[in-house]
Amino acid sequence: MMIKLALTGSIGMGKSATAALFAARGVPVYDADTAVHKAYGPGGEAVAPLEWSFPGVIGKDGGVDRAKLREKVSRSPDLMKKLESIVHPIVAGAQRAFLEKAEADGVDIVVLDIPLLFETGGDKRADVIAVVTAPEDVQRRRVLARGGMTEAEFEAILARQTPDSVKRRRADFVINTGFGFPYAEAQVDAILEALRSRIRAANGTTGSCAKSSSIQKPQASIPSRATVS
Repeated sequence: MMIKLALTGSIGMGKSATAALFAARGVPVYDADTAVHKAYGPGGEAVAPLEWSFPGVIGKDGGVDRAKLREKVSRSPDLMKKLESIVHPIVAGAQRAFLEKAEADGVDIVVLDIPLLFETGGDKRADVIAVVTAPEDVQRRRVLARGGMTEAEFEAILARQTPDSVKRRRADFVINTGFGFPYAEAQVDAILEALRSRIRAANGTTGSCAKSSSIQKPQASIPSRATVS
């Protein structure tokens, strides 16, 4: 039995750092952003179709210039859908290859790190969902501190993403990074133990305690302290 854990979260919530915590514990992580970067890079699968659809987005290195591409599509929902129709099948193929290898290797849990999980219907292909969250002021401060993005661009990205409150309601687990990553580490460990308890129960190795591995939905609000819901 292999459990596919989808990990998602809005911009600035700490999703990538949380994915690294799973990876540090030996859990294979599929990174959708990395797959996109590879597809956009020189010789990447997405380069030719994107240049055909959005002329002028190729950079000096022969790959897609993401800033140019963002400038072309960010203000047009129709162009954004066109972009997604090109990129999503490419990323889906990379994800299938990752899952096939993990299953062949006998892995018990994999993490699918997918920023636009709900927006692209990726939640339907996962067994359980973990949402990474943080208070709004922490989120905003993190994003703007990176540089390279204006307030208007940040708001535009948020407008295209499923609201954090909705993501939390639809999640099986909520990981709150607002209290720092030592707390997040404890939550990751608790999630892995819960999932492995579920696997042991499915394999009939836990006896009368099997039902204790059931996963409960998190509360809709951000927890007042770092917990796994």
